[in-house]
Parts: sequence; structure tokens; C-alpha cells
Amino acid sequence: MIRNLYYEDQALMILNQNCLPEELVYEKCESPEEVVAAIKGLKVRGAPLIGVTAAFGLAMAFSSYSGTGELRDAYFSRMKELFAASRPTAVNLFWALARMERVYRENRHLSPEELANRLRREAQNLYEEDIRVNEAIGEQGQELLGEGSRVMTICNAGALATCGYGTALGVIRSAAQRNKIEMVWACETRPVLQGSRLTVWELWQDKIPVTLLTDNMAGYTMSLGKVDAVITGADRIAANGDTANKIGTYSLAVLARYHGIPFYVAAPLSTFDWNIEQGGEIPIEERSAEEVRTIKGSCLTVPAVDVFNPAFDITPEHLITAIICEKGIIRPPFGSAIKIWGREGE
Repeated sequence: MIRNLYYEDQALMILNQNCLPEELVYEKCESPEEVVAAIKGLKVRGAPLIGVTAAFGLAMAFSSYSGTGELRDAYFSRMKELFAASRPTAVNLFWALARMERVYRENRHLSPEELANRLRREAQNLYEEDIRVNEAIGEQGQELLGEGSRVMTICNAGALATCGYGTALGVIRSAAQRNKIEMVWACETRPVLQGSRLTVWELWQDKIPVTLLTDNMAGYTMSLGKVDAVITGADRIAANGDTANKIGTYSLAVLARYHGIPFYVAAPLSTFDWNIEQGGEIPIEERSAEEVRTIKGSCLTVPAVDVFNPAFDITPEHLITAIICEKGIIRPPFGSAIKIWGREGE
């Protein structure tokens, strides 16, 4: 199993995903600010992994802090806000920080060393829970796929986006273990190429058949009758089922509906946000123009051209066939089920 991060000698070791697939590079983060920078810089990415990484970073912030009382409370709030501002769309980040805050409030009276240990233990609990949750999502979702399935996906919703196994790729992994997967169509996922760099690399490691295609080839591939299902991850799911995921996901959902192909979203309960009624309320992160203008430092266009670079889009609930979570398969109408099931992930 891919090891994305681990705590060692008061530091957080992270797998720098910007170096993949060329190199497997682990970097040491020795301060919460370095962890935040790793999240913002996409060295760490994927909604579940971002949340757990932030939890470890918050715990790290207390490994060398000796303040007490109101000073300690103010310090916790400042560190929490530092992480909360790192990526606005993925709700798993805020869910994990809320878990850490509960532990802090329950143990704020302890000595600095004991408090730091409690926070680190909770971050480790989140890490281990995420792996179990993803394995359960895989088991639930593989039931939707028959033998010889050809599945299309976008971005990376695999072990690299989580603490292990994956959400969308977790479903594919579980299906592959039962010899159900004939082919995975991996969309390259412009502009940062998480599909070509990360998803292809993961599937290649596991010897799961994969074919890479550019994002604008998806519709034609579907029209040829070569796709049986589309499975994606999610960064936030509104109370009505509208789903935020990597830019390009909405296009796949529209194409899948036109071609009569089921479109599945795989995500843990921690991705449900029952406080947001519909997708238009989800904040969409916009990233640097240089991500579009360049690839690995090489300019692709007129250097000064204006760029619109939203990192995510919203897929409306009526285009989603089912949502796969660790507790089972949620089918339309989504509203009441998501509000009930989502609170289990609180």
C-alpha cells in the first residue's frame, strides 16, 4: 500500500506528489507552516488526505508549544485557521479540524506534552479510520460493476488522494480483485495532470489495465461503446446531492447521461456537507494562471494571456446515478438520505 505520510521524530514526512511519477520523494515538514505550504502547493492533495494531513499538522503545532490557559486557546484557534485557509473546497479538511478541536477542548487542561500526545493520537486515528472507510467504499461499490467492466475516471481518487486504497480507485481495486475490470480509462486531468501522473502510476503499480486519454477524448470514447461506467471521487457533496469534484467532472457527467452510461460518485461520509443545501453554495477554489500557461516550467501559450483556472466544478445531482459511501449505495432522490447519513460522518 502506498504510504503517503507518517509522523517521525516530531516531524511529518510526506510523499511529494508533484514529483510523481518520475521520482518517489519524501519530504520532512518540521513546522505547521511547512505542512500548510505542502497542502497549498499540491505536494499533498485529495480531500481525505488533506484533512488528515492538516490534523497531523495541527498536532505538530503543539509538540513544542508550552503555553496554557487563554494563550493556549488563542494559539489553537490561530493554528486551526491557518490550516482552514489552505484549501477552501474540500470539506474533509474542516471535518478533520473539527474532530481535532473536540479533542483539544476535552484535553486542554492537560500538560503540554500530554495534550500534544492526545492530538497526535487523534490524527493517527483519523489516518487509520480513513483506510478502513476506503476499503468499505470499495466493497460497496464493486457490487455495481459486472465482469469485463470498462470504467472511466478523472483526476486521482486513489491511495494517493487518501490515506490508502482510495475512493473511486478503491471501487476499481475491489472490482479488480474479483477480475471484473477489463479497462480503466484515465482522463489526464488538465491542468495539473493528476490523472496521467498519479492515477496511471497507481494502476500501473497494481497491474490494473489502464489506458490514458486526454480530457477532450472522453465523449468520443463513450460514443464508441467502450465505457460501461464512470466513477469519480468528490471534494464536497451538498445536502441535495450536488457534488464538487475536480474540474472536468461535470463534463463527464453530461457526456455519460447523453450516452446512457451510469455515473457514480465514491466518497466517505465526511465529504457530505449537510449545512450546504445545493452546489451553488460550495466555494470553488481558483488557482494560479501559471498552472494553465505552463507545464513543468515550459510555456504553452502567450505568457501574458488571461487565464480562468477553477480547480473544481459542480455536478448537479440529477446527473448522478448513485453515491457510494462506506455504509452503502445512496440512490436518488438524495436529499433526505444524505442529511441522515451525512450526520453519521460528523
